Amino acid sequence: MWDGAVHNLDAQAMAPIENKLEMNETLVHVVSKLNERKFYREQFFKAWGDSVVTGERVLKSISQFMLSLESKNNKYDQVLNGEMKFTEQEKNGYVLFQKNCNACHTEPLFTNDEFKCNGIPLDDSLHDFGRGAVTTFRQDRLTFKVPSLRNVEMSFPYMHDGRFKTLQQVLNHYTSLTGNEENISPPLNHSVNLSSNEKQDLIAFLLTLTDHEFLTRKEYQFPQTLQHEITKRSHR
Repeated sequence: MWDGAVHNLDAQAMAPIENKLEMNETLVHVVSKLNERKFYREQFFKAWGDSVVTGERVLKSISQFMLSLESKNNKYDQVLNGEMKFTEQEKNGYVLFQKNCNACHTEPLFTNDEFKCNGIPLDDSLHDFGRGAVTTFRQDRLTFKVPSLRNVEMSFPYMHDGRFKTLQQVLNHYTSLTGNEENISPPLNHSVNLSSNEKQDLIAFLLTLTDHEFLTRKEYQFPQTLQHEITKRSHR
C-alpha cells in the first residue's frame, strides 16, 4: 500500500476487499460465495488438496500469484545484458534519469522502497495524508511509498491519487517544483530543470522499461477456465 499500512503480502489483498471505497466486501462473505460455487471448490481442490475455501487460503493464493509476477526482460534489461543497444535519444534519457531520478527510483528495481513526499499538494476531496495517517508523525505527512517505474508506460494514471494521465504531466510537475512545497523530501527540495527536448528523451528511456513479454504472457491473462464458467452461467 502506498501509505505502508499493510506490510504483510498474505494480508495485502484484504485491504481492497474490505475497503468501502474499493470492493466494500468482507472476507467472510467472499469465502461464503466461493464455497457456494462448484467451480471454485474444484479449483481450491487442485491447489490445496481439498475443496474447502477459507479466508487464509484465499489470501495466500492471491499472494502466491503476486509473487509469480516477475518483469525482467524489457529493453533496459536487454541492454544491460548486452543483447540490445539504446538509441541516442534513449541513451540521453538514461543519463538524465541517472542525474535526476535514480536517487528515489533506484536501479534495477527502480524504487528505493522508501516513503517520500514529492510535492503533490493534498487533494481536498480525498484528504489522503499518506504515511502520516498511519504513523501520525508530522514528518510523514504527505509521504508515500516510491513506486517502481518498471512498466510505467502501462501504469497510468500516475501519482498515488491518479491525478496525472501522462508521463509528460508527471515531468511537468517535477520541473515546476520550487522546493518550498509542504514536507517535500530531498532531493526534490531543489528545482529540476529539463528542456522540452530533454523531457522527451527521458520519456523515451522510461518506455524502455516496458516488458512486452511480461505483459502478454497467457498465464497472467484472464483465466480461460473462469471465462468458460462465466459464459456457461450467463446462458442458463
